[in-house]
Amino acid sequence: MAKKRGTGMAAVSYPIGMHLGGDPTGALVHATSSGNFTVALASVDVGQGLKTVMAQIAAEAIGVPLETVIIDTGDTDTGPHCSGTGASRTTHRAGNAVLAAAREARAAMLEVAAEMLEVSAADLDTDGKGNIHVKGVAEKSVSVMDTVLAATFQFGKTIAGRSMYLVPKSPQDPETGESDPHSTQAHACTVAEVEVDTETGEVAVLSLKSAYEIGRQINPELVKGQIVGGAWMGIGHTLCETTAPYYPSTEHAPLDFLNYGMTGVAEMPEVECELLEFPSPSGPYGAKGVGEMVANSPIPAIVNAINNALDLDISDIPVTPEVILRALDAQAGAEAAD
Repeated sequence: MAKKRGTGMAAVSYPIGMHLGGDPTGALVHATSSGNFTVALASVDVGQGLKTVMAQIAAEAIGVPLETVIIDTGDTDTGPHCSGTGASRTTHRAGNAVLAAAREARAAMLEVAAEMLEVSAADLDTDGKGNIHVKGVAEKSVSVMDTVLAATFQFGKTIAGRSMYLVPKSPQDPETGESDPHSTQAHACTVAEVEVDTETGEVAVLSLKSAYEIGRQINPELVKGQIVGGAWMGIGHTLCETTAPYYPSTEHAPLDFLNYGMTGVAEMPEVECELLEFPSPSGPYGAKGVGEMVANSPIPAIVNAINNALDLDISDIPVTPEVILRALDAQAGAEAAD
């Protein structure tokens, strides 16, 4: 008996979003009397950083400091329609909705500032620091705060924007009916290195090295967090997470999460990733999405590495020690029969 090492690779293409009914998602943006901008969404932040990314998109589009954007999300009673938080769709779908609504709010804000400065709105720009100025004449300016207050108390106007993003219908071949339903796709490739103990059936993942093509990164640090978290989930799905770990009997199935097999911090390997940016023409500022995909490629890569180490052909997950030992016993029996 010995410890054997193996290497495996897997690649995935991940279509962003859902493709029924146009996958609509809406956003409402309005200025408050405190000079902030509130973005109302029904999309939900489940830890993927939605609030941060949506605030960045809105702040960039309006031309105001990030800290002045407030994200009001997760309330389907007050927020516009959202088709769901899943399918790696939120940055692309909700981001497009926020981008369009924020641009509409910006246009309304510049119209008010133009009246205050007695110029055309087309002659105005923002500095991203809370000021609106005449292009080329920085000293002729007005603050966003004063503009919002003037809109409310002087001009009786609302600075707001709204949008419902709908995936455009894809062109269809009139003869064959063929079309591409995917608005955009992200891509990934992972190489895994493992060490397998042939006596106990235990697997140690030594390293995961991946390349991801996810369009433009709105927030690189959040992307890295998604990738590491996805790798962690992928290892768990591959090696241990199941309600009946003592295959094939369910008698010893865990009754609660205290006994549920999960990958711990000590089992996490070295995780390296390279990010390739090919901006999507349909995404907000070129973004695509980076959600489920980050767990998709590590799973088959690890299984392939196990098979490479042991010369097996395991195709089901989780690859628990019991599964490996049974496969090795079957392999030995087949070799003895030959």
